[in-house]
Amino acid sequence: MTAPNPAAGKPVDSASLVNVPQLVTAYFASKPDPSDPTQRVAFGTSGHRGTSLKNSFNENHILATTQAICDHRREAGLTGPLFVGIDTHALAEPALVSAVEVFAANGVDIMIDERSGYTPTPVISHAILSYNKGQTRGLADGVVISPSHNPPEDGGYKYNPPHGGPADTDVTAKVEKAANAYMEADMKGVVRMPYERARKAPSTHLHDYIRPYVADLGNAVDMALIKSSGVKIGIDPLGGAAVHYWQPLIAHYGINATVVNTAVDPTFRFMTADWDGKIRMDCSSPFAMAGLIAMRDRFDIAFANDTDADRHGIVTRTGGLMNPNHFLAAAIAYLFEHRPQWGSEAAIGKTIVSSSIIDRVAVKLNRKLVETPVGFKWFVEGLGSGAFGFAGEESAGASFLKRDGSVWTTDKDGMVMGLLAAEILGRTGRDPSQLFATLTAELGVPHYERIDVPATPKQKTALKALGPEQLDMRQLAGEPVTAIRTRAPGNDQSFGGIKVESEAGWFAARPSGTEDVYKIYAESFRDRNHLNAIQQDAQRAIAKAF
Repeated sequence: MTAPNPAAGKPVDSASLVNVPQLVTAYFASKPDPSDPTQRVAFGTSGHRGTSLKNSFNENHILATTQAICDHRREAGLTGPLFVGIDTHALAEPALVSAVEVFAANGVDIMIDERSGYTPTPVISHAILSYNKGQTRGLADGVVISPSHNPPEDGGYKYNPPHGGPADTDVTAKVEKAANAYMEADMKGVVRMPYERARKAPSTHLHDYIRPYVADLGNAVDMALIKSSGVKIGIDPLGGAAVHYWQPLIAHYGINATVVNTAVDPTFRFMTADWDGKIRMDCSSPFAMAGLIAMRDRFDIAFANDTDADRHGIVTRTGGLMNPNHFLAAAIAYLFEHRPQWGSEAAIGKTIVSSSIIDRVAVKLNRKLVETPVGFKWFVEGLGSGAFGFAGEESAGASFLKRDGSVWTTDKDGMVMGLLAAEILGRTGRDPSQLFATLTAELGVPHYERIDVPATPKQKTALKALGPEQLDMRQLAGEPVTAIRTRAPGNDQSFGGIKVESEAGWFAARPSGTEDVYKIYAESFRDRNHLNAIQQDAQRAIAKAF
């Protein structure tokens, strides 16, 4: 693991804060060069991301992408409202202005927050699904203007179709191609109207996002139990989109909760630095979460969300910040025991690089496990149909069904996961760290880590194409290899890398999409030395295959 920066976990030096006026000026004044690959629209697993300071997230990107979404809606026959949400990053509001100008000019009915506030990703998913329930025509969809937990200088733009979850690659490839074509044509074909007119257009609607989401939460989490148990909860929105949701929720359900930080500041100066010294609202990082971790003794349970509230970070009094894989396992064990209305066929969804403790919990529960490539889009259909009771990924993103077995969201919901931690403690008298310890006493203790290994672009391309024959591994850390995979067993889809398994451990290697490294995810059910041996064998075998 890369050694942390000396500033990691400490308050941020004011000299390193982003210059917001400079950032916003660059958004409007700088024009990207579509012949430069780094300045084109590029949809990853969570939409297009970039920064105006590097010409990778500018006005032309949003105008072109919004027009491409309008074109897609016409082609797909989508005539219902489009729900629009933003987070608290500095580039979110400028991008909203650009998007509204294009949507209004195209006559798209858009729903923007009535308080001119912020809207979490799961709330957009919930709004789409609520509107579309029982309908086959005039379906709604949505966009979220957010780069998730990325640093303050970044912006992001993602599209959620009528199923409410992240768009699949067929849709994003179409939108990306059309957006870049508009930029190459010097924006010819992009229609827009002045913002003042767009806000007053008959197709632009103000919408109450908070009350419907809050009112329905009790159907997903047992809020009455949380109230009656008196569990003392600490909540840190990390200055993100959920910041104005918690007080209405606390008042509505009467729970014993305190929001420890209500600040909204686009520099995010209240954060502690992440592992590399940068500001990053990563609620799974012990460095970014240092402030809330220091408060652990003040609360029975505490949690935080990232900037668009689709991820969760759980802090317990007994164990501090939980490893995301550990909380996923504890949540699964609890939910499938305490949700009697879920069907006996409801499965567990996990990504191929998530901990195998989840596999062992699934066996214990006698539940089907569906292992997919990385990306929440692979869980959308299962959550929407009720085929998955729970779906989660190693990067602290998850969602689950309502208590009656119907769909809650088809995107990650960090808020509902935090409240679930309070329900677990309120019902069982044990916090999720203690529940996880009980599981590992029976199923074994996992030692899990992700490391980054330097790799050239050529090597990254070779890794994507690597197969079992080229790797030719017979043993892993002294144990016979039981499987070598390049496709996820749950849906037979390529995951863009390779995974090698043995009885007591495994590793998976995938090239990074943004940096000159490849990622090794590894796990041992023996000890740290065995994990190190797996990591070393993995690097040796991959280097030899290159």
